[in-house]
Amino acid sequence: MNENDTKRLSRLTAILTQLQTRRLITASNLADKFKVSIRTIYRDIKALEQAGVPILTEEGKGYVLMDGYRIPPIMFTESQANALVLAEQLVLKNKDSSFIKDYTEAIDKIKAVLRQSEKDKANLLSERTRFEQNTNRERNSNNISQLQYALTNFYLTKIDYVNESNTTSSRIIEPFALISVTENWLLVAWCRLRAEYRYFRLDRINKMEVLSEKFERHKMTLQEYFDKYY
Repeated sequence: MNENDTKRLSRLTAILTQLQTRRLITASNLADKFKVSIRTIYRDIKALEQAGVPILTEEGKGYVLMDGYRIPPIMFTESQANALVLAEQLVLKNKDSSFIKDYTEAIDKIKAVLRQSEKDKANLLSERTRFEQNTNRERNSNNISQLQYALTNFYLTKIDYVNESNTTSSRIIEPFALISVTENWLLVAWCRLRAEYRYFRLDRINKMEVLSEKFERHKMTLQEYFDKYY
């Protein structure tokens, strides 16, 4: 399969996703989204129809899937599922209760199509994440995705950490929870160097490596941690 074939297959899959998530979509919408010509979209729709996907054309309006037709659930990668769980924590800070209700119900439906292993990990991450609004919107870390992975799969993680005195130390940690209560994300982890739970600011982690060795899952919940230590 050459590069053009790969791109087209990716686009066809993405068009299927759009058809599942929107009531009606036009060829021009799709052309704009995928940066191709409308003629290319016409060919893509025809290819999907020939593959057995019942796409209906509403004259002058756009395309819609036949009512009642169900495409097999789209499988999320673990990192995509984790990103959705993190987004849920952001939504929970919204002031509108109806918006929260709708979003959490949508997340439940998304979790329903995950494989059981990913579902368990998504639920664990949801239980181990706390968020408060970051008012200045500054992006000051790029380790959250890797830490989510280490946390839910119980992998030891090696970090080079810079403390308040600007001293760098190398630590082996057991990620426990992610919290955002200030302008910076904080990682709660068992530090093997200090033999105790410690907070680590993500913006002070200079280098990070998720190791292949696993640690034993921490038995307590995040709330039990707060009750015990604060």
